[in-house]
Amino acid sequence: MEAFEQETIIVFNKAEATASIFTYERTWQNHLEQRLGLKPVLDNGHGGKEYELPKRLIRPPAAPRRLSPEARAKAIERLRRNRPEMPYRKAESARESASKGVQLSRSRQAHG
Repeated sequence: MEAFEQETIIVFNKAEATASIFTYERTWQNHLEQRLGLKPVLDNGHGGKEYELPKRLIRPPAAPRRLSPEARAKAIERLRRNRPEMPYRKAESARESASKGVQLSRSRQAHG
């Protein structure tokens, strides 16, 4: 089955309190089963599954947050203060490391 044929369909109406989700997407299936504890009400045998859930769990998409330059600067500073130093910072080149007296392995020298 082509990727564009592997749909996710969410159906609900104003009169009923139940929504239906049919999806081929494994990520969605895992979320519905593992995070929400739902069981499929239909499995089409080709990877597609249908679930029923309370309509109140369906949320409209959220608009992207737009921060002012000041709010953005405050958020960046807060992240820098609260986030531990990341161990996978951009790798140094072999020359930069050598100038600091750091010896690189042969494989790193070949790729660095």
